[in-house]
Amino acid sequence: MADVLTFVEVGSDSETCDAVVIWLHGLGADGHDFAPVAKILSSPGRRYILPHAPSMSVTINGGMWMPAWYDILSMDPGARDAPRESSDDVIHSTKLVEKLIENEIENGTPEDRIVIAGFSQGGALALHLSLRSKYNLAGVVALSCYLPVREKFESELKNTTIPIFQAHGRFDMVVPYFSGLYTHELLESKSIKINWHEYQMGHEVCNEEISDIGEWLNRIIPPLSDNNTNTI
Repeated sequence: MADVLTFVEVGSDSETCDAVVIWLHGLGADGHDFAPVAKILSSPGRRYILPHAPSMSVTINGGMWMPAWYDILSMDPGARDAPRESSDDVIHSTKLVEKLIENEIENGTPEDRIVIAGFSQGGALALHLSLRSKYNLAGVVALSCYLPVREKFESELKNTTIPIFQAHGRFDMVVPYFSGLYTHELLESKSIKINWHEYQMGHEVCNEEISDIGEWLNRIIPPLSDNNTNTI
């Protein structure tokens, strides 16, 4: 597997940015997938980094090689619990994304001006990383996803105050709505405050959702020229 992630960039360049959103794509996609959304959400001083996941064999897809943040070993669409994933892959991909975070901090972006976002498998990894991170990140955007490696969640939980925007489609047939809702309920049971949204859609994003994300990001990482304070 890769030791360094390559990525697509949208928005301000590294010398002029004052906030960074690292956006993780879903299974089988790549960093270009959410570039159009990043362009819609662009804001002065904000830089979007959209990394490409490494390619690997994915068990539930018959062992086919494709971009993936981790191998999904099994998935029961009727189960309330999350899919069963390779925890080793999750840990490896988490370290790869953490390198991106560290690079941005070294380049001068404050850790509390960095948001981790993701869709589907990318959203699952974003949740996993942000809730365990040693950094005081600005927030996490978790779209159409679930909490992976759930059996270790309570023992590894570090960040209970990180702002979370979580959203799910009511008619999602890939990551069922109740999987996202169960993740929402689990996090709330640990006193983690979540900005929860649900939409009349499937496993996708919609214009209303993009608008809501934009409003949330503008509160969490407002342009430094504004006098707004961060609110959830």
